[in-house]
Amino acid sequence: MAFLYWQQLIPIQALWVAVAIGLYPLVKTGAVDLVKERKIGTEIFVTIATVVALIGGETVAGAVLMVIILIAEFIADLNMDRARASIKDLIGSVPQVALVRDAGGERMVPIENLRAGDVVLVRAGEKIPVDGTVVGGAASVNEASITGESIPKDKSDGADVFAGTIVESGALDIETEKVGADTTFARIISLVENAEAEQAPVQKLADKVASWLIPVVLIFLVAVYLYTRDIRMIVTLLIFTSPAELGLATPLVIIAAIARAARSGILVKGGVYLESLAKVDVLVFDKTGTLTANKPEVVGVEIQDGTLSEADLISLAAAADRRSVHPLAKAVVNYAARMKIDFPEPEQYDQLQARGVKATVAGRTVLVGNASLLREAGVPLSDAIEKGGQTPVHVAVDGTFAGVIFIADTLRPGAREALAKLRATGVKRMVMVTGDNEATARTIGKELGMDEVRANLMPQDKVAAIAELQKQGHRVAMVGDGINDAPALARADVGIAMGGGGAQAALEAADIALMKDDLARIVSARAIARRAYRTIQENIFVGVGVVHVLGITAALMGWIGPIQAAILHLGPDVLVFLNSAKLLRVRIQDV
Repeated sequence: MAFLYWQQLIPIQALWVAVAIGLYPLVKTGAVDLVKERKIGTEIFVTIATVVALIGGETVAGAVLMVIILIAEFIADLNMDRARASIKDLIGSVPQVALVRDAGGERMVPIENLRAGDVVLVRAGEKIPVDGTVVGGAASVNEASITGESIPKDKSDGADVFAGTIVESGALDIETEKVGADTTFARIISLVENAEAEQAPVQKLADKVASWLIPVVLIFLVAVYLYTRDIRMIVTLLIFTSPAELGLATPLVIIAAIARAARSGILVKGGVYLESLAKVDVLVFDKTGTLTANKPEVVGVEIQDGTLSEADLISLAAAADRRSVHPLAKAVVNYAARMKIDFPEPEQYDQLQARGVKATVAGRTVLVGNASLLREAGVPLSDAIEKGGQTPVHVAVDGTFAGVIFIADTLRPGAREALAKLRATGVKRMVMVTGDNEATARTIGKELGMDEVRANLMPQDKVAAIAELQKQGHRVAMVGDGINDAPALARADVGIAMGGGGAQAALEAADIALMKDDLARIVSARAIARRAYRTIQENIFVGVGVVHVLGITAALMGWIGPIQAAILHLGPDVLVFLNSAKLLRVRIQDV
Protein backbone atom coordinates (compact mmCIF):
# COMPACT_ATOMS: atom_id res chain seq x y z
CA MET A 1 0.00 0.00 0.00
CA ALA A 2 2.93 2.33 0.77
CA PHE A 3 4.35 1.60 -2.69
CA LEU A 4 0.99 2.20 -4.39
CA TYR A 5 0.57 5.52 -2.56
CA TRP A 6 4.15 6.52 -3.47
CA GLN A 7 3.22 5.86 -7.10
CA GLN A 8 0.05 7.97 -6.58
CA LEU A 9 -2.21 5.03 -7.43
CA ILE A 10 -4.25 5.16 -4.18
CA PRO A 11 -5.38 8.04 -1.92
CA ILE A 12 -3.68 8.78 1.40
CA GLN A 13 -6.79 7.60 3.27
CA ALA A 14 -6.20 4.06 1.98
CA LEU A 15 -2.64 4.18 3.31
CA TRP A 16 -3.91 5.34 6.72
CA VAL A 17 -6.22 2.31 6.84
CA ALA A 18 -3.33 -0.03 5.98
CA VAL A 19 -1.13 1.52 8.69
CA ALA A 20 -3.97 1.23 11.22
CA ILE A 21 -4.32 -2.49 10.43
CA GLY A 22 -0.57 -2.94 10.92
CA LEU A 23 -0.62 -1.00 14.19
CA TYR A 24 -3.51 -2.94 15.73
CA PRO A 25 -1.54 -5.95 17.10
CA LEU A 26 1.23 -3.64 18.35
CA VAL A 27 -1.20 -1.35 20.15
CA LYS A 28 -2.99 -4.35 21.68
CA THR A 29 0.25 -5.91 22.98
CA GLY A 30 1.58 -2.56 24.18
CA ALA A 31 -1.62 -1.76 26.06
CA VAL A 32 -1.59 -5.16 27.81
CA ASP A 33 2.05 -4.62 28.92
CA LEU A 34 1.21 -1.12 30.14
CA VAL A 35 -1.84 -2.19 32.14
CA LYS A 36 -0.65 -5.55 33.51
CA GLU A 37 3.11 -5.03 33.88
CA ARG A 38 3.18 -1.22 34.18
CA LYS A 39 5.91 -0.93 31.55
CA ILE A 40 6.23 1.03 28.31
CA GLY A 41 7.29 -1.61 25.78
CA THR A 42 8.71 -1.51 22.28
CA GLU A 43 5.21 -1.86 20.81
CA ILE A 44 4.07 1.46 22.30
CA PHE A 45 7.30 3.11 21.19
CA VAL A 46 6.79 1.96 17.59
CA THR A 47 3.16 3.09 17.72
CA ILE A 48 4.22 6.58 18.90
CA ALA A 49 6.87 6.74 16.15
CA THR A 50 4.33 5.81 13.47
CA VAL A 51 1.65 8.21 14.72
CA VAL A 52 4.17 11.08 14.96
CA ALA A 53 5.28 10.33 11.38
CA LEU A 54 1.68 10.44 10.13
CA ILE A 55 0.88 13.67 12.02
CA GLY A 56 4.13 15.24 10.83
CA GLY A 57 3.26 14.58 7.20
CA GLU A 58 5.80 11.76 6.78
CA THR A 59 3.11 9.26 5.86
CA VAL A 60 5.29 7.11 3.62
CA ALA A 61 8.04 7.00 6.28
CA GLY A 62 5.50 5.89 8.90
CA ALA A 63 4.19 3.19 6.56
CA VAL A 64 7.70 2.01 5.72
CA LEU A 65 8.50 1.87 9.47
CA MET A 66 5.46 -0.36 9.98
CA VAL A 67 6.62 -2.62 7.14
CA ILE A 68 10.12 -2.87 8.64
CA ILE A 69 8.80 -3.65 12.14
CA LEU A 70 6.41 -6.31 10.82
CA ILE A 71 9.21 -7.87 8.75
CA ALA A 72 11.45 -7.88 11.84
CA GLU A 73 8.76 -9.59 13.93
CA PHE A 74 8.16 -12.10 11.16
CA ILE A 75 11.89 -12.96 11.02
CA ALA A 76 11.99 -13.25 14.83
CA ASP A 77 8.98 -15.58 14.90
CA LEU A 78 10.39 -17.60 12.00
CA ASN A 79 13.74 -18.11 13.72
CA MET A 80 12.10 -18.86 17.07
CA ASP A 81 9.90 -21.44 15.35
CA ARG A 82 13.01 -22.95 13.75
CA ALA A 83 14.64 -23.26 17.15
CA ARG A 84 11.58 -24.90 18.68
CA ALA A 85 11.17 -27.14 15.61
CA SER A 86 14.75 -28.29 16.14
CA ILE A 87 13.75 -29.52 19.60
CA LYS A 88 10.59 -31.16 18.28
CA ASP A 89 12.52 -32.88 15.50
CA LEU A 90 14.97 -34.21 18.06
CA ILE A 91 12.30 -35.41 20.44
CA GLY A 92 9.78 -36.62 17.87
CA SER A 93 6.66 -38.22 19.33
CA VAL A 94 5.78 -41.27 21.39
CA PRO A 95 3.35 -43.84 19.90
CA GLN A 96 -0.20 -43.54 21.18
CA VAL A 97 -0.85 -47.29 21.12
CA ALA A 98 1.23 -50.33 22.06
CA LEU A 99 1.15 -54.02 21.09
CA VAL A 100 0.72 -55.91 24.37
CA ARG A 101 1.58 -59.60 24.64
CA ASP A 102 -0.08 -61.69 27.39
CA ALA A 103 -1.63 -65.09 27.99
CA GLY A 104 -4.54 -64.17 25.72
CA GLY A 105 -2.28 -63.38 22.77
CA GLU A 106 -1.40 -60.03 21.23
CA ARG A 107 -3.63 -56.95 21.25
CA MET A 108 -3.34 -53.21 20.62
CA VAL A 109 -3.78 -51.11 23.76
CA PRO A 110 -3.89 -47.29 24.12
CA ILE A 111 -0.83 -45.98 25.98
CA GLU A 112 -2.95 -44.51 28.78
CA ASN A 113 -4.31 -48.00 29.56
CA LEU A 114 -0.88 -49.60 30.04
CA ARG A 115 0.15 -50.61 33.54
CA ALA A 116 3.47 -51.49 35.14
CA GLY A 117 4.24 -55.14 34.41
CA ASP A 118 2.56 -55.24 30.98
CA VAL A 119 4.79 -56.79 28.31
CA VAL A 120 4.98 -54.72 25.11
CA LEU A 121 6.23 -56.04 21.76
CA VAL A 122 8.18 -53.58 19.60
CA ARG A 123 9.43 -54.52 16.11
CA ALA A 124 12.05 -53.07 13.77
CA GLY A 125 11.23 -49.53 12.62
CA GLU A 126 8.87 -48.84 15.53
CA LYS A 127 9.27 -46.45 18.45
CA ILE A 128 9.36 -47.83 21.96
CA PRO A 129 6.25 -46.52 23.79
CA VAL A 130 7.33 -47.06 27.42
CA ASP A 131 10.28 -47.03 29.79
CA GLY A 132 11.03 -50.60 30.77
CA THR A 133 13.29 -53.64 30.84
CA VAL A 134 13.87 -56.12 28.00
CA VAL A 135 12.51 -59.57 28.93
CA GLY A 136 12.81 -61.18 25.53
CA GLY A 137 14.33 -60.78 22.08
CA ALA A 138 17.32 -58.76 20.90
CA ALA A 139 17.53 -55.54 18.89
CA SER A 140 19.58 -52.52 17.92
CA VAL A 141 18.04 -49.35 19.40
CA ASN A 142 18.68 -45.74 18.37
CA GLU A 143 18.65 -43.67 21.60
CA ALA A 144 19.54 -40.28 20.05
CA SER A 145 16.31 -38.71 21.35
CA ILE A 146 17.41 -39.46 24.93
CA THR A 147 21.21 -39.46 24.99
CA GLY A 148 22.12 -37.56 21.81
CA GLU A 149 24.22 -40.58 20.84
CA SER A 150 23.67 -41.43 17.16
CA ILE A 151 25.25 -44.90 17.28
CA PRO A 152 22.56 -47.56 17.98
CA LYS A 153 22.90 -49.70 21.13
CA ASP A 154 22.42 -53.46 21.22
CA LYS A 155 19.70 -54.50 23.67
CA SER A 156 18.91 -57.94 25.07
CA ASP A 157 17.47 -59.50 28.26
CA GLY A 158 17.85 -57.23 31.29
CA ALA A 159 18.69 -54.05 29.33
CA ASP A 160 16.87 -50.80 30.10
CA VAL A 161 15.03 -49.06 27.25
CA PHE A 162 13.33 -45.66 26.98
CA ALA A 163 10.12 -44.37 25.44
CA GLY A 164 10.68 -42.41 22.22
CA THR A 165 13.72 -44.42 21.11
CA ILE A 166 13.61 -46.43 17.88
CA VAL A 167 14.17 -50.14 17.27
CA GLU A 168 16.28 -50.14 14.11
CA SER A 169 16.60 -53.91 13.75
CA GLY A 170 15.33 -56.98 15.60
CA ALA A 171 12.40 -57.05 18.02
CA LEU A 172 11.97 -56.70 21.77
CA ASP A 173 9.58 -57.85 24.47
CA ILE A 174 9.63 -55.04 27.05
CA GLU A 175 8.23 -55.21 30.57
CA THR A 176 6.61 -51.83 31.26
CA GLU A 177 7.94 -49.79 34.19
CA LYS A 178 6.90 -46.21 33.39
CA VAL A 179 4.35 -44.77 30.97
CA GLY A 180 3.14 -41.33 29.91
CA ALA A 181 4.35 -38.37 31.95
CA ASP A 182 6.56 -40.58 34.14
CA THR A 183 8.90 -41.63 31.31
CA THR A 184 12.35 -40.17 30.79
CA PHE A 185 11.15 -38.98 27.38
CA ALA A 186 8.26 -37.01 28.88
CA ARG A 187 10.57 -35.47 31.47
CA ILE A 188 12.88 -34.30 28.68
CA ILE A 189 9.98 -32.64 26.85
CA SER A 190 8.82 -30.96 30.07
CA LEU A 191 12.32 -29.71 30.93
CA VAL A 192 12.94 -28.23 27.48
CA GLU A 193 9.50 -26.64 27.23
CA ASN A 194 9.84 -25.04 30.66
CA ALA A 195 13.40 -23.87 30.01
CA GLU A 196 12.29 -20.76 28.10
CA ALA A 197 10.60 -19.38 31.23
CA GLU A 198 13.91 -19.23 33.13
CA GLN A 199 15.41 -15.96 31.94
CA ALA A 200 19.15 -15.42 32.03
CA PRO A 201 20.39 -12.40 34.07
CA VAL A 202 21.57 -10.73 30.86
CA GLN A 203 18.07 -11.17 29.42
CA LYS A 204 16.48 -9.63 32.52
CA LEU A 205 19.00 -6.80 32.30
CA ALA A 206 18.08 -6.19 28.65
CA ASP A 207 14.39 -6.05 29.59
CA LYS A 208 15.10 -3.60 32.43
CA VAL A 209 17.27 -1.41 30.21
CA ALA A 210 14.55 -1.35 27.54
CA SER A 211 11.91 -0.38 30.13
CA TRP A 212 13.79 2.69 31.43
CA LEU A 213 15.41 3.55 28.09
CA ILE A 214 12.07 4.30 26.40
CA PRO A 215 11.02 7.14 28.78
CA VAL A 216 14.55 8.60 28.59
CA VAL A 217 14.44 8.50 24.78
CA LEU A 218 11.02 10.17 24.69
CA ILE A 219 12.29 13.02 26.93
CA PHE A 220 15.35 13.34 24.66
CA LEU A 221 13.13 13.57 21.56
CA VAL A 222 10.90 16.21 23.13
CA ALA A 223 14.01 18.27 23.94
CA VAL A 224 15.31 17.90 20.36
CA TYR A 225 11.95 18.95 18.92
CA LEU A 226 11.73 22.02 21.18
CA TYR A 227 15.20 23.03 20.00
CA THR A 228 14.89 22.25 16.26
CA ARG A 229 11.12 22.25 15.56
CA ASP A 230 12.03 19.68 12.87
CA ILE A 231 9.38 16.94 12.84
CA ARG A 232 11.26 15.11 10.06
CA MET A 233 14.33 14.76 12.30
CA ILE A 234 12.17 13.59 15.21
CA VAL A 235 10.63 10.83 13.07
CA THR A 236 14.12 9.79 11.94
CA LEU A 237 15.37 9.71 15.54
CA LEU A 238 12.29 7.78 16.66
CA ILE A 239 13.16 5.06 14.18
CA PHE A 240 16.79 4.78 15.35
CA THR A 241 16.09 5.06 19.07
CA SER A 242 13.64 2.14 19.05
CA PRO A 243 14.89 -0.51 21.52
CA ALA A 244 13.26 -3.36 19.60
CA GLU A 245 16.51 -5.28 19.04
CA LEU A 246 17.47 -4.95 22.71
CA GLY A 247 14.45 -7.00 23.69
CA LEU A 248 15.14 -9.55 20.95
CA ALA A 249 18.91 -9.79 21.38
CA THR A 250 18.71 -12.51 24.04
CA PRO A 251 15.55 -14.71 23.88
CA LEU A 252 16.29 -16.14 20.44
CA VAL A 253 19.87 -16.96 21.44
CA ILE A 254 18.66 -18.76 24.58
CA ILE A 255 16.11 -20.96 22.83
CA ALA A 256 18.57 -21.74 20.01
CA ALA A 257 21.25 -22.71 22.55
CA ILE A 258 18.81 -24.88 24.51
CA ALA A 259 17.79 -26.61 21.26
CA ARG A 260 21.44 -27.13 20.29
CA ALA A 261 22.23 -28.58 23.71
CA ALA A 262 19.19 -30.90 23.63
CA ARG A 263 20.38 -32.22 20.27
CA SER A 264 23.64 -33.22 22.00
CA GLY A 265 21.88 -35.01 24.87
CA ILE A 266 22.27 -32.07 27.27
CA LEU A 267 19.13 -30.78 28.98
CA VAL A 268 19.36 -27.17 30.15
CA LYS A 269 16.51 -26.10 32.44
CA GLY A 270 16.73 -22.40 31.58
CA GLY A 271 18.75 -19.57 30.09
CA VAL A 272 19.89 -18.48 33.56
CA TYR A 273 21.92 -21.69 33.84
CA LEU A 274 23.49 -21.23 30.42
CA GLU A 275 24.82 -17.85 31.45
CA SER A 276 26.00 -19.17 34.84
CA LEU A 277 27.81 -22.09 33.21
CA ALA A 278 29.56 -19.71 30.82
CA LYS A 279 30.90 -17.74 33.82
CA VAL A 280 31.84 -20.68 36.10
CA ASP A 281 35.46 -20.65 37.30
CA VAL A 282 35.40 -23.56 39.79
CA LEU A 283 34.18 -27.10 39.09
CA VAL A 284 33.38 -29.46 41.96
CA PHE A 285 33.11 -33.18 41.18
CA ASP A 286 31.71 -36.13 43.08
CA LYS A 287 34.00 -39.15 42.70
CA THR A 288 32.05 -42.41 42.50
CA GLY A 289 29.95 -42.63 39.35
CA THR A 290 31.08 -39.21 38.16
CA LEU A 291 34.87 -39.26 37.78
CA THR A 292 35.02 -43.04 38.03
CA ALA A 293 33.23 -45.56 35.82
CA ASN A 294 30.99 -46.66 38.70
CA LYS A 295 31.87 -50.32 38.07
CA PRO A 296 33.91 -51.18 41.16
CA GLU A 297 35.15 -54.72 41.75
CA VAL A 298 36.44 -56.58 44.77
CA VAL A 299 40.23 -56.88 44.46
CA GLY A 300 41.13 -58.28 47.87
CA VAL A 301 39.89 -59.49 51.25
CA GLU A 302 41.71 -59.19 54.60
CA ILE A 303 40.48 -61.16 57.61
CA GLN A 304 40.79 -59.52 61.05
CA ASP A 305 38.88 -62.01 63.19
CA GLY A 306 40.22 -65.55 62.89
CA THR A 307 36.83 -67.07 63.73
CA LEU A 308 35.50 -66.29 60.25
CA SER A 309 36.74 -67.67 56.93
CA GLU A 310 36.94 -65.46 53.84
CA ALA A 311 33.84 -67.19 52.41
CA ASP A 312 31.89 -66.57 55.65
CA LEU A 313 32.91 -62.89 55.66
CA ILE A 314 31.84 -62.43 52.04
CA SER A 315 28.58 -64.30 52.63
CA LEU A 316 27.58 -62.09 55.58
CA ALA A 317 28.68 -58.87 53.84
CA ALA A 318 26.83 -59.74 50.61
CA ALA A 319 23.68 -60.62 52.55
CA ALA A 320 23.80 -57.25 54.32
CA ASP A 321 24.46 -55.43 51.04
CA ARG A 322 22.03 -57.23 48.75
CA ARG A 323 19.26 -54.64 49.19
CA SER A 324 21.56 -51.64 48.72
CA VAL A 325 21.92 -49.83 45.39
CA HIS A 326 25.30 -48.33 46.29
CA PRO A 327 28.03 -49.27 43.75
CA LEU A 328 30.31 -50.65 46.50
CA ALA A 329 27.49 -52.82 47.81
CA LYS A 330 26.81 -54.13 44.31
CA ALA A 331 30.50 -54.97 43.95
CA VAL A 332 30.40 -57.13 47.10
CA VAL A 333 27.19 -58.89 45.97
CA ASN A 334 28.56 -59.49 42.46
CA TYR A 335 31.81 -60.86 43.89
CA ALA A 336 29.91 -63.34 46.07
CA ALA A 337 27.86 -64.46 43.08
CA ARG A 338 30.99 -64.78 40.92
CA MET A 339 32.75 -66.85 43.62
CA LYS A 340 29.56 -68.96 43.99
CA ILE A 341 29.22 -68.08 47.67
CA ASP A 342 25.66 -68.40 48.97
CA PHE A 343 24.23 -65.44 50.90
CA PRO A 344 20.78 -65.30 52.53
CA GLU A 345 18.22 -62.52 52.71
CA PRO A 346 18.73 -60.22 55.74
CA GLU A 347 16.06 -60.32 58.41
CA GLN A 348 16.50 -56.61 59.02
CA TYR A 349 18.16 -53.94 56.91
CA ASP A 350 19.01 -50.26 57.41
CA GLN A 351 20.82 -47.98 54.94
CA LEU A 352 22.99 -45.40 56.74
CA GLN A 353 23.68 -42.50 54.37
CA ALA A 354 27.39 -41.89 53.66
CA ARG A 355 28.28 -44.65 56.15
CA GLY A 356 27.12 -48.06 54.87
CA VAL A 357 24.51 -50.60 55.95
CA LYS A 358 23.41 -52.30 59.16
CA ALA A 359 21.63 -55.64 58.85
CA THR A 360 20.64 -58.73 60.76
CA VAL A 361 21.74 -61.87 58.91
CA ALA A 362 21.00 -65.35 60.31
CA GLY A 363 20.54 -63.75 63.75
CA ARG A 364 23.87 -61.90 63.63
CA THR A 365 24.32 -58.11 63.55
CA VAL A 366 26.39 -57.14 60.52
CA LEU A 367 27.86 -53.72 59.76
CA VAL A 368 29.28 -53.10 56.29
CA GLY A 369 30.72 -49.69 55.39
CA ASN A 370 33.45 -47.23 56.23
CA ALA A 371 35.49 -46.98 59.42
CA SER A 372 33.22 -44.21 60.78
CA LEU A 373 30.25 -46.60 60.70
CA LEU A 374 32.07 -49.09 62.94
CA ARG A 375 33.37 -46.44 65.35
CA GLU A 376 29.91 -44.87 65.74
CA ALA A 377 28.54 -48.33 66.56
CA GLY A 378 31.20 -48.79 69.28
CA VAL A 379 33.19 -51.44 67.42
CA PRO A 380 36.85 -51.41 68.61
CA LEU A 381 38.93 -50.13 65.72
CA SER A 382 42.30 -48.47 66.20
CA ASP A 383 42.95 -47.27 62.65
CA ALA A 384 41.02 -47.50 59.43
CA ILE A 385 42.77 -49.93 57.08
CA GLU A 386 43.64 -48.31 53.80
CA LYS A 387 45.43 -49.16 50.56
CA GLY A 388 46.20 -46.43 48.03
CA GLY A 389 43.71 -46.40 45.17
CA GLN A 390 41.51 -49.06 46.78
CA THR A 391 38.39 -48.44 48.84
CA PRO A 392 38.28 -50.49 52.07
CA VAL A 393 34.83 -51.75 53.08
CA HIS A 394 35.00 -52.53 56.78
CA VAL A 395 32.91 -55.43 58.10
CA ALA A 396 31.89 -55.99 61.73
CA VAL A 397 29.94 -58.99 63.02
CA ASP A 398 28.24 -58.90 66.43
CA GLY A 399 30.33 -55.94 67.55
CA THR A 400 33.67 -57.40 66.45
CA PHE A 401 35.82 -56.07 63.62
CA ALA A 402 35.76 -59.08 61.25
CA GLY A 403 37.67 -57.93 58.17
CA VAL A 404 38.08 -55.61 55.22
CA ILE A 405 36.97 -56.04 51.62
CA PHE A 406 39.07 -53.95 49.22
CA ILE A 407 37.30 -52.53 46.19
CA ALA A 408 38.82 -50.64 43.26
CA ASP A 409 37.11 -48.49 40.65
CA THR A 410 38.46 -47.32 37.31
CA LEU A 411 38.46 -43.79 35.97
CA ARG A 412 35.63 -42.92 33.65
CA PRO A 413 36.85 -43.14 30.02
CA GLY A 414 37.96 -39.74 28.71
CA ALA A 415 37.98 -38.14 32.18
CA ARG A 416 41.52 -36.73 31.91
CA GLU A 417 40.92 -35.29 28.44
CA ALA A 418 37.58 -33.73 29.46
CA LEU A 419 39.09 -32.04 32.54
CA ALA A 420 42.01 -30.71 30.48
CA LYS A 421 39.59 -29.17 27.97
CA LEU A 422 37.56 -27.60 30.76
CA ARG A 423 40.71 -25.99 32.17
CA ALA A 424 41.42 -24.58 28.72
CA THR A 425 38.04 -22.80 28.78
CA GLY A 426 38.98 -20.77 31.85
CA VAL A 427 38.13 -23.05 34.79
CA LYS A 428 40.65 -21.99 37.41
CA ARG A 429 40.12 -24.65 40.06
CA MET A 430 38.88 -28.24 40.20
CA VAL A 431 37.82 -29.85 43.46
CA MET A 432 36.83 -33.46 44.18
CA VAL A 433 34.41 -34.11 47.06
CA THR A 434 33.64 -37.66 48.17
CA GLY A 435 32.43 -39.75 51.06
CA ASP A 436 35.25 -42.19 50.28
CA ASN A 437 38.40 -42.50 52.38
CA GLU A 438 41.34 -40.09 52.14
CA ALA A 439 43.86 -42.46 50.55
CA THR A 440 41.58 -43.61 47.74
CA ALA A 441 40.33 -40.09 47.09
CA ARG A 442 43.86 -38.65 46.87
CA THR A 443 45.01 -41.42 44.52
CA ILE A 444 42.14 -40.70 42.10
CA GLY A 445 42.59 -36.95 42.53
CA LYS A 446 46.29 -37.16 41.72
CA GLU A 447 45.61 -39.20 38.57
CA LEU A 448 43.20 -36.52 37.35
CA GLY A 449 45.25 -33.51 38.42
CA MET A 450 42.68 -32.18 40.88
CA ASP A 451 43.63 -28.94 42.65
CA GLU A 452 41.94 -30.05 45.86
CA VAL A 453 40.56 -33.29 47.28
CA ARG A 454 38.11 -33.46 50.19
CA ALA A 455 37.30 -36.95 51.50
CA ASN A 456 35.09 -38.58 54.15
CA LEU A 457 32.34 -36.03 53.50
CA MET A 458 28.69 -36.33 54.42
CA PRO A 459 26.11 -34.74 52.06
CA GLN A 460 25.94 -31.64 54.26
CA ASP A 461 29.75 -31.39 54.16
CA LYS A 462 29.64 -31.20 50.34
CA VAL A 463 27.13 -28.36 50.60
CA ALA A 464 29.40 -26.57 53.09
CA ALA A 465 32.40 -27.00 50.76
CA ILE A 466 30.50 -25.36 47.88
CA ALA A 467 29.25 -22.55 50.11
CA GLU A 468 32.84 -21.90 51.22
CA LEU A 469 34.01 -21.59 47.61
CA GLN A 470 31.14 -19.23 46.82
CA LYS A 471 32.06 -17.01 49.78
CA GLN A 472 35.53 -16.71 48.27
CA GLY A 473 33.89 -15.08 45.22
CA HIS A 474 33.91 -18.09 42.90
CA ARG A 475 31.13 -19.17 40.57
CA VAL A 476 30.78 -22.87 41.27
CA ALA A 477 29.40 -25.76 39.20
CA MET A 478 28.81 -29.11 40.90
CA VAL A 479 28.83 -32.39 38.97
CA GLY A 480 27.30 -35.48 40.59
CA ASP A 481 25.05 -38.46 40.09
CA GLY A 482 23.83 -39.85 43.40
CA ILE A 483 21.04 -39.08 45.85
CA ASN A 484 23.61 -37.79 48.33
CA ASP A 485 24.77 -35.27 45.67
CA ALA A 486 21.33 -33.65 45.34
CA PRO A 487 21.79 -31.03 48.13
CA ALA A 488 25.18 -29.97 46.71
CA LEU A 489 23.76 -29.80 43.17
CA ALA A 490 21.01 -27.51 44.42
CA ARG A 491 23.47 -25.31 46.37
CA ALA A 492 25.91 -24.72 43.49
CA ASP A 493 25.52 -21.87 41.00
CA VAL A 494 25.03 -24.60 38.40
CA GLY A 495 24.21 -28.23 39.23
CA ILE A 496 25.12 -30.79 36.56
CA ALA A 497 23.71 -34.32 36.89
CA MET A 498 25.11 -37.37 35.14
CA GLY A 499 21.73 -38.45 33.84
CA GLY A 500 22.34 -41.81 32.18
CA GLY A 501 22.80 -43.73 35.41
CA GLY A 502 22.08 -40.88 37.80
CA ALA A 503 19.54 -40.93 40.59
CA GLN A 504 16.15 -39.28 40.09
CA ALA A 505 16.81 -36.93 43.03
CA ALA A 506 20.05 -35.74 41.41
CA LEU A 507 18.30 -35.11 38.08
CA GLU A 508 15.54 -33.11 39.78
CA ALA A 509 17.97 -31.00 41.85
CA ALA A 510 20.32 -30.28 38.93
CA ASP A 511 20.07 -27.34 36.55
CA ILE A 512 21.65 -29.25 33.66
CA ALA A 513 21.25 -32.98 33.03
CA LEU A 514 23.55 -35.07 30.84
CA MET A 515 21.51 -37.87 29.29
CA LYS A 516 24.69 -39.89 28.68
CA ASP A 517 27.26 -40.55 31.40
CA ASP A 518 30.08 -38.87 29.53
CA LEU A 519 32.22 -36.08 31.01
CA ALA A 520 32.85 -34.79 27.48
CA ARG A 521 29.21 -33.62 27.52
CA ILE A 522 30.17 -31.09 30.21
CA VAL A 523 32.78 -29.72 27.81
CA SER A 524 30.06 -29.49 25.14
CA ALA A 525 27.63 -27.80 27.51
CA ARG A 526 30.27 -25.25 28.52
CA ALA A 527 31.16 -24.61 24.85
CA ILE A 528 27.50 -24.00 23.93
CA ALA A 529 26.99 -21.75 26.96
CA ARG A 530 30.08 -19.65 26.21
CA ARG A 531 29.14 -19.35 22.54
CA ALA A 532 25.58 -18.30 23.47
CA TYR A 533 26.82 -15.66 25.92
CA ARG A 534 29.26 -14.33 23.32
CA THR A 535 26.46 -14.20 20.74
CA ILE A 536 24.28 -12.17 23.12
CA GLN A 537 27.15 -9.71 23.64
CA GLU A 538 27.62 -9.44 19.86
CA ASN A 539 23.91 -8.78 19.39
CA ILE A 540 23.84 -6.02 21.97
CA PHE A 541 27.12 -4.39 20.93
CA VAL A 542 26.84 -4.59 17.13
CA GLY A 543 23.12 -4.97 16.48
CA VAL A 544 22.04 -2.40 19.06
CA GLY A 545 25.02 -0.29 20.05
CA VAL A 546 27.10 0.46 16.95
CA VAL A 547 24.31 0.63 14.38
CA HIS A 548 21.98 2.72 16.53
CA VAL A 549 24.69 5.15 17.66
CA LEU A 550 25.72 5.70 14.03
CA GLY A 551 22.08 6.08 12.98
CA ILE A 552 21.29 8.63 15.70
CA THR A 553 24.43 10.60 14.81
CA ALA A 554 23.50 10.61 11.12
CA ALA A 555 19.94 11.75 11.99
CA LEU A 556 21.14 14.61 14.20
CA MET A 557 23.54 15.74 11.48
CA GLY A 558 20.67 15.73 8.97
CA TRP A 559 22.40 13.23 6.68
CA ILE A 560 19.43 10.86 6.44
CA GLY A 561 15.66 11.15 6.54
CA PRO A 562 12.82 8.94 7.82
CA ILE A 563 12.59 6.60 4.81
CA GLN A 564 16.34 5.95 4.72
CA ALA A 565 16.29 5.44 8.50
CA ALA A 566 13.43 2.93 8.27
CA ILE A 567 15.27 0.95 5.59
CA LEU A 568 18.59 1.08 7.47
CA HIS A 569 16.79 0.02 10.65
CA LEU A 570 16.17 -3.39 9.12
CA GLY A 571 19.94 -4.02 9.10
CA PRO A 572 20.47 -4.57 12.86
CA ASP A 573 17.24 -6.59 13.00
CA VAL A 574 18.50 -9.01 10.37
CA LEU A 575 21.98 -9.10 11.98
CA VAL A 576 20.54 -9.98 15.39
CA PHE A 577 18.24 -12.68 14.05
CA LEU A 578 20.81 -14.33 11.78
CA ASN A 579 23.54 -14.15 14.41
CA SER A 580 21.21 -15.81 16.94
CA ALA A 581 19.82 -18.48 14.63
CA LYS A 582 23.29 -19.60 13.53
CA LEU A 583 23.68 -21.26 16.94
CA LEU A 584 21.50 -24.05 15.58
CA ARG A 585 23.93 -24.90 12.77
CA VAL A 586 27.34 -23.29 13.25
CA ARG A 587 30.20 -25.58 14.20
CA ILE A 588 31.17 -25.21 17.86
CA GLN A 589 34.42 -26.80 18.99
CA ASP A 590 33.97 -29.81 21.31
CA VAL A 591 30.23 -30.11 20.49
